[in-house]
Amino acid sequence: MTGVEYMMECMTKDLVILLMERRHMDMESALDTLYNSDTFKKLQDVRSGLYFQSPLYVYDFLEKEIETGTPA
Repeated sequence: MTGVEYMMECMTKDLVILLMERRHMDMESALDTLYNSDTFKKLQDVRSGLYFQSPLYVYDFLEKEIETGTPA
């Protein structure tokens, strides 16, 4: 596993935890929400640099996507 892959995995874990805490989702719903989001697609694109940002910064994008139904 490369450093970038590790950072993406850590970010994924942190985002799932945030969804569970802030939106009161169970783990399965949080994973489903994240994996099916445009935010996650951007996170997986190394060129976006999102994996290098703070989890709260990326969560803000995800929250806006959930609230509006459109990518941030």
